[in-house]
Amino acid sequence: MNGAESLVRTLVKGGVDVCFTNPGTSEMHFVAALDRVEGMRCVLGLFEGVVTGAADGYYRMKGTPASTLLHLGPGLANGIANLHNAKKAASGIVNIVGQHATYHIDYNAPLTSDIEGLARPMSAWVRTSPDAKSVARDGAAAIAAAKSSPAQIATLILPADTAWNEADGIAEVPEHSQRPTYSPQAVEAAARVLRSGEPTLLLLSGNALTEHGLALAQRIAGKTGAKVMAQTYNARMARGQGRYWIERIPYVVDAALPILKPFRHIVLVEAMDPVAFFAYPDKPSLLKPEGCEAHRVTEVGENSVAALEALAGALGAKASDAAQQKLVEIAKPTGALTLDNIAQAIAMAIPENGIVIDESITTGRGFFPPTAAAAPHDWLQNLGGSIGFSPPVAVGAAVACPDRKVLCMVGDGSAMYTLQALWTQARENLDVTTVVFANRKYQILRGEFDGVGAGKPGQRAEDMLTLDRPDLDWVALAKGMGVPARNVSTADELNAALAAGLSSGGPNLIAVQM
Repeated sequence: MNGAESLVRTLVKGGVDVCFTNPGTSEMHFVAALDRVEGMRCVLGLFEGVVTGAADGYYRMKGTPASTLLHLGPGLANGIANLHNAKKAASGIVNIVGQHATYHIDYNAPLTSDIEGLARPMSAWVRTSPDAKSVARDGAAAIAAAKSSPAQIATLILPADTAWNEADGIAEVPEHSQRPTYSPQAVEAAARVLRSGEPTLLLLSGNALTEHGLALAQRIAGKTGAKVMAQTYNARMARGQGRYWIERIPYVVDAALPILKPFRHIVLVEAMDPVAFFAYPDKPSLLKPEGCEAHRVTEVGENSVAALEALAGALGAKASDAAQQKLVEIAKPTGALTLDNIAQAIAMAIPENGIVIDESITTGRGFFPPTAAAAPHDWLQNLGGSIGFSPPVAVGAAVACPDRKVLCMVGDGSAMYTLQALWTQARENLDVTTVVFANRKYQILRGEFDGVGAGKPGQRAEDMLTLDRPDLDWVALAKGMGVPARNVSTADELNAALAAGLSSGGPNLIAVQM
């Protein structure tokens, strides 16, 4: 067997059985090996940002890494934005990048680049295989790195001759000896703070936002009177009826500051110390008030659910202590579209056990309270801030969970970055309903223009913030990639489109004309 086949067999044996790919010449022996090895599902993306984003979505829902296959430095560069988002979400990915044959690199052929240099900022583990006999062993090490705690992006670079030369065989993936845990001392310190009676915020992210983690936080809140919130963006959150619903710290600095002002303590469970997404003139970077102390219970990748169980035990918080909540009433809206009735329509439409991918940005900031009363679901967000996140992540989530329906919400500007994901959804017949909020502008940037105090935009500035002349025809774009689509301009049309789309069993797109 050659190096490429030894790697594919090692991946499959190591539990990495999905490959999101956009290959080139240097990867053809890997592509050929896929024909000879059973057990690897291959999903083609027409742009590397789709490939890397799909691997992120797959990990978030499956909890195990997929692999990618990218073509040399430029292919990796095309996928880096969504690798950035995956890194911020602590997603595990085995990222495989082709390279020129070892003897060809010195000739500086047109596609020659510093692939390791490109990979390192977004990867916790980077290695170039020196020869074919090393490929399987290096692949096994990459799998182990991707599965570590916290999970990581592991980038393995394969010179073409290491793929076609003779290899030794399959390598065993080393056992992961570092098991996720937590600090009992940190739990006891947090318990002392929560017993103090001083105004305290319990701030959650990561695994603390599972259904069980939220239920434990609900007990702690009821026992101590602490406020519970999530950080602004989170990799995955359990939401819907029967689950403890919490608000997030607002994105807008002027909205976040008064919410955090009362607190003397913030207890961090995988969450970051609250920080503004950007710097703004005359506004603070840290959002907590002066004198507010942060107390960390768990870091990313630690066992936050076990830590919350220990914290509830230390406080004597029982199920009967759970803070009671009232859900926002939801009903199918009618009439002209508004942000409020769009939120109501989404809340009514979310299916049981659905997966919601949220890149609705400004449109979706008010979606959280109504959707807390929706059917139980998981809600995925973009921690890295690089747009073009949601359509690829929807691909990966649908591949990971073929028995669950995926609802992808995205602004029209963001969707244009990775609209090629629609083609992959059509080719794989993925059960994804994409809702594009077509306001024909970069609304987020219009708000940021005001937020940084740049003054009143003139015509040239407005041209940088709008998506008109010509307007994007989302129905035509979707249909050109094999995805059925429709425009909606009223709440009644949106209700009908969501019901039809989510019952279709395949991909579809709804363009909400705003």
